[in-house]
Amino acid sequence: MIKINGLSKTFKKQEVIKNLTINFNEGEKIALIGQNGAGKTTLIRCILGQYIFEGKMEVLDMNPRKDRGSILQDVGFVPQTPPPLKMTVGELLKFFNKLTNTPEKEFINLAHSMGLTIEDNLSKPFFKLSGGMKQKLLIAFALGRQPKILLLDEPSANLDPQAREILFDLLQNFRKDSLMILSSHRMNEIKSLVNRVVEMDLGNIVVDKTVIPEIVSSI
Repeated sequence: MIKINGLSKTFKKQEVIKNLTINFNEGEKIALIGQNGAGKTTLIRCILGQYIFEGKMEVLDMNPRKDRGSILQDVGFVPQTPPPLKMTVGELLKFFNKLTNTPEKEFINLAHSMGLTIEDNLSKPFFKLSGGMKQKLLIAFALGRQPKILLLDEPSANLDPQAREILFDLLQNFRKDSLMILSSHRMNEIKSLVNRVVEMDLGNIVVDKTVIPEIVSSI
């Protein structure tokens, strides 16, 4: 579903991703791990078409820079840091409904399951919500549309323990033919979910292993 060949990305003469070649496939649930600065978030943002890069990449057989709009129809994304959106919760609900042709009720129900009552916050600007509320809303928008690809960058950040448990239960039961990439520092949280571990260090891939979820904790 994602084909990467010779990908490099440089910021101000610093090479953050170095000639990376890797494929991510249908049905894989991937733990993308590594220290801060390893290149994980940069890789995710290249996949999303947010950065110009060197090398070749195909996402769902399309170019993430030229075909970004089409690709994002089938990609759900939860960022590590919520964007400072000025749109209200109600406006965002309508926006994602029109963008993805997903009934608003799907997003609302997912938010409810994590303890967020959207109806009480429809008139609030997104940037004024608490960190936990923002995260729950972004997760609802990403999962509610049932995308072919899920990109989750530290998805449990700012979540209370109960919501964190519910999130990983939702991911465990997400559509089996999807590609899921989870960037997380909490390996113990996702060890029962993933079937492949990719570790990055200084822009390179240093580990790429297919694993059995029950024994991933031994890695």
